[in-house]
Amino acid sequence: MTESKAPLICGRREARRQKRQDMILTVAQRYFLEHGYAGTTMSGIAAALGGSKGTLWNYYPSKEQLFAAVLGRVSGAYRVQLSQILDPDADFVATLHRACISLIGKVTSPEAIALHRLIISEGGRFPELSQIFFDLAPRNTRSLMAQFLESAMAKGQLRRADPADAARALMALIMAGSHQQLLMSQIDAPDPAGIERDANFAVDLLLRAYAPD
Repeated sequence: MTESKAPLICGRREARRQKRQDMILTVAQRYFLEHGYAGTTMSGIAAALGGSKGTLWNYYPSKEQLFAAVLGRVSGAYRVQLSQILDPDADFVATLHRACISLIGKVTSPEAIALHRLIISEGGRFPELSQIFFDLAPRNTRSLMAQFLESAMAKGQLRRADPADAARALMALIMAGSHQQLLMSQIDAPDPAGIERDANFAVDLLLRAYAPD
């Protein structure tokens, strides 16, 4: 009886721990975006959680690690979504277009714009902030896109070139329209028609630049 109950107790304990961790990351994400990186303290997040600073430190020993965990959760969930879209066996152009629509929608979301503004405004004072952001978000997204484009190159759908460079060029095109306008407060919200135009523009230029020989 004791042995049969042990896994159940451990499972419940782990579920409670995971729930607590999710709550910490949700509150921390909101706190970082509202107060900025410099204005965020572990004490402030602990107060927002309604617990002690010691409890928070048991999960995340530093603000840097907490920020990385917040960003890791957000970017990790999107990587799964993007991986499902980038099916190398589906129609290449249609898949590329869907991926661009998805990426533009992601980077123009209120949370993404707020995070990007945070990185721009405070990255100079906190280099670790920019590094964490780049490693967990742009670098991983480019890597997924590069794998997809490399597959297309192998099939002759695109000319042979460095897939990492192609992915970098595509990401730059994706962020040159609505995303840039939002960052500069030229528009208040992304327009679905504008997102469609941005995606069409990015796909068209990539296909022209990497047309098969």
